[in-house]
Amino acid sequence: MIAYLDTNVLFWLCENQLARISQPALDALNRHDLLISPMAMVELTYLHEIGRSRRVAQDIVRQLREQLGMQVCDHSFADVAETATFESWTRDPFDRMIVAHAKANGYSPLVTADEKIRQYYPRAVW
Repeated sequence: MIAYLDTNVLFWLCENQLARISQPALDALNRHDLLISPMAMVELTYLHEIGRSRRVAQDIVRQLREQLGMQVCDHSFADVAETATFESWTRDPFDRMIVAHAKANGYSPLVTADEKIRQYYPRAVW
């Protein structure tokens, strides 16, 4: 079984800030094969460009791939984009696509601290 990781969780994992992650979320990380949406990589790049992250996306993903076996999802972009057209609850393109990725891939769990995502995506884990 797979679970997707939201960008905030990626940050905390790569910085070894496990105390910021809830116990149910940690349990989900241990029980599932971990995927991230390519959109999370775009968001990591954006956050680096505006100075909110010291590390580039590729380094974060490489570290988590090596440490946790996490992979970038290769689910069809056309399927994800179509699913994203129904995510009218947000104007944030990153959240829209990350949730759409989890939905398009069998309504997979999405580990996230984001309250708005948790409100609108029933498979969100925190």
